[in-house]
Amino acid sequence: MSYFTNKTVWITGASSGIGEALTYELVKQGAKVIVSARREEELKRVQQAAGTANVYVLPLDLEAPATFPAKVQEAIGAFAQIDVMIHNGGISNRGTAKDTLPAVQRKVMEIDYFSYIELTRLLLPHMLQRKSGHMVAISSVMGKIGTPLRSAYAAAKHALHGFFDCLRAEVWQDGIKVTLIMPGYIRTQVSMNAVTASGEKLNELSKNIGGGFPTDKTAQQILKAIQKGKYEKFVGKPFSQEWMAIQMMRLFPTVAINIFKKAVPH
Repeated sequence: MSYFTNKTVWITGASSGIGEALTYELVKQGAKVIVSARREEELKRVQQAAGTANVYVLPLDLEAPATFPAKVQEAIGAFAQIDVMIHNGGISNRGTAKDTLPAVQRKVMEIDYFSYIELTRLLLPHMLQRKSGHMVAISSVMGKIGTPLRSAYAAAKHALHGFFDCLRAEVWQDGIKVTLIMPGYIRTQVSMNAVTASGEKLNELSKNIGGGFPTDKTAQQILKAIQKGKYEKFVGKPFSQEWMAIQMMRLFPTVAINIFKKAVPH
């Protein structure tokens, strides 16, 4: 029997990429999965591909926080409980800090940070009442470092670490776990869907993302980290440049920053 057998897991950003891969892996391991994203037709495709009645489609726009209370109640009602919440939906950016419009900075922060903390706030009473639950935030290597053209994205991901580290300190005695996941380069559409400094869709597949770690193996790494109750976990290609970047930032921050500031974005 898998650790996730009969557990209910809610995943945002489940219509593609890591979220879609997590859905399939969780179904294999006997979980009940609630899949959320804006595109209902893509969620239904994932549901059909999963081939089980234990996948519930719950469309959700992370830029529409007024809808969150009702969505949380629907999610809880789908299978009577939420055991694991995986905050995975998000958007990246490509633009200098000097040129990125305030509206773009706010859009990235709204999706990548504020949606996570508001859904968490609304779901916490359910977990606190049950004295059980696991909050999982998909951050990024950019939650630990800074490179050119990523100011909005890195800011949101850094903020996630501050919030969820504090949350962990508050709720661990109530039986609630908190895990931060830091993906490296994963083969998804994240660069295609990134927003430019002016807010337009980048629509380009970066070299590093195109050659990134496969999503199915990433999903397996994430679920293993959740099962082990890890506080923080890098996922992606072992001993890759992204993994090295995190280690260098921890051990030799001055050296690391001098390297990162000269990085050529891909």
